[in-house]
Amino acid sequence: MTEVTATDGGRDIFLVSNAVNELGGVTTWSHQMARLFVERGNKVHVIGITPPSVPHELDDDLPYATTTLYDVHPPSVGSARGIKGKLNVVEHRRRAARAAGMHAQAAKMSRLFRQARPGAIVIVTQVWAMEWVALADTSNVTVIGMTHESYETCRKSSRFGRVKRFYKDVDRMLALTREDADLWALQRLDNVGFMPNPLPFFPEVPSPRTEKHVVSIGRLHEEKGTDLLLDAWSEVAPVHPDWTLRIYGSGSDEEALRRQCTELGLDGSVEWMGRTDDPAGALRDGSVFTLASRGEGFPLSLMESMATAVPCVAFDVAPGIHEIIRDGEDGLLAPPGNTHVFARRLSSLLADQELRDRLGEAARENIQRYRTEEIVRRWESLFDLLQR
Repeated sequence: MTEVTATDGGRDIFLVSNAVNELGGVTTWSHQMARLFVERGNKVHVIGITPPSVPHELDDDLPYATTTLYDVHPPSVGSARGIKGKLNVVEHRRRAARAAGMHAQAAKMSRLFRQARPGAIVIVTQVWAMEWVALADTSNVTVIGMTHESYETCRKSSRFGRVKRFYKDVDRMLALTREDADLWALQRLDNVGFMPNPLPFFPEVPSPRTEKHVVSIGRLHEEKGTDLLLDAWSEVAPVHPDWTLRIYGSGSDEEALRRQCTELGLDGSVEWMGRTDDPAGALRDGSVFTLASRGEGFPLSLMESMATAVPCVAFDVAPGIHEIIRDGEDGLLAPPGNTHVFARRLSSLLADQELRDRLGEAARENIQRYRTEEIVRRWESLFDLLQR
């Protein structure tokens, strides 16, 4: 745990996630918001339930406290349903040990919450973490539960039932868009609102869009659709042989994706760049950005590309996508999974410098509606509303 000195005034704000430093968008969002809240005079504490499976290196001089409850990941448990499950003594003991451990870790949070000043806020960024917060004493704090994915993506996962169960009694449940919030409200959740992500950065120097590089940034995982991007690129590359697709990221699917690239005959036009800690630099060296995901929430990488004045071609897989991109005005959209249309949209950008410039400049202008000052103001208004 790192120690920080309490500031005068402001609120005590706890951000609770699955892990403090797990690689991914939720971690990026959590630490960005933590810094923004501290800058507004609040005292912030970032809490993770377990150590991360894939760690993300954090700064040594964070201006807020961080705590990870477990030293090691708690044991997984099987189903207790059915005759075999009910008679499985070993599994019953494992479940009992896990439950006892959950209560012990929740008690740590209870102590932190009880030490908070009146008006404290707990923001739970992921529903798995909410299972521990639900066991803690939250009688003197306001609890906000978040889902950082689209309604449809969540509905297809095991998280759907947990959201309905664990977020139904929080003070406010937040989706990323109004469209997603309306869908959650149809699930008989009467505490739903929405809050978009803030712009991660706004570089002073945008991309000149002169390099013939198409950029993709994201985990190499099925959900991010790099396989779909390669299929689309196999149609684009022969028409635009002077362009290169740069793929930034790493992940469990990298070996399979490299094989696919070779089988499609794309090794000469695809560059595997690995993970990057400088997305702004990667984007400045590009002229077009691609987002081929099968599912998204409110993608930070898309916001980053637009802030850098790099126009994007994306699959329209979530409300967050078509809320950020205005099709034909500051980016181009393709139907989910339709690689042929995606390829045509991408090819049109590569063929037309004037179109790239028009969409890129509009993207940089339009994305400023999510600048940090506006999003923090919306958070503070929500805090005031919930504590009236």
